[in-house]
Amino acid sequence: MGVLLIFISQLRSPLEKLWFNLDCLFFDTQQDKTRPQATDTMSDIIPITRVGYDKLRAELDELENVQMPAVTKRIAEARAEGDLKENAEYHGARESQGMLQAKINMLKDKLNRASIVDMSKLPKDEVVFGCRVKVKDLDFGDTEEFILVGAGEEDFDEGKINITSPLAQGLVGKKVGDKAEVEVPAGVNKFEILEINFAEE
Repeated sequence: MGVLLIFISQLRSPLEKLWFNLDCLFFDTQQDKTRPQATDTMSDIIPITRVGYDKLRAELDELENVQMPAVTKRIAEARAEGDLKENAEYHGARESQGMLQAKINMLKDKLNRASIVDMSKLPKDEVVFGCRVKVKDLDFGDTEEFILVGAGEEDFDEGKINITSPLAQGLVGKKVGDKAEVEVPAGVNKFEILEINFAEE
């Protein structure tokens, strides 16, 4: 226990502490998947919401069961036309197949490393993974809202930012009324935390 307390005290940033806490809260998303071993690094794990996980699964299903069969059919039809050297349709279909397979592999990798976070066990009074946080820009006076999400769930139009991004790192661990400073290439952005809430309970 003493060693564990020393380890926690040596975590240097709010994000590192969050990773440590999340590692204790993750539950397996697949029956044949085991808990990450000691050889795994924190960067191997992708924290994700249930909504985000289901979205990736649906996208993978569409690629494997709809788009890939369609491309395979195009290739077969192009082959049947004869000479492949001058067959633009064949080469175009093969290129599409390669790009499609690369995307499928990427999604499978994300899903294999994904761990759905049990949101009910995270603190509700501070900025953590999965929360929606409203901040005030102390330099310009305007307000913005962000949702902290995992890799693959980012959507800047909806204010969804990756938990590992510099902005999210600067906000993690802060409570309503706290000030946050985020280092950017142009200097330092200063924010005040106005509200924290959760879209998914």
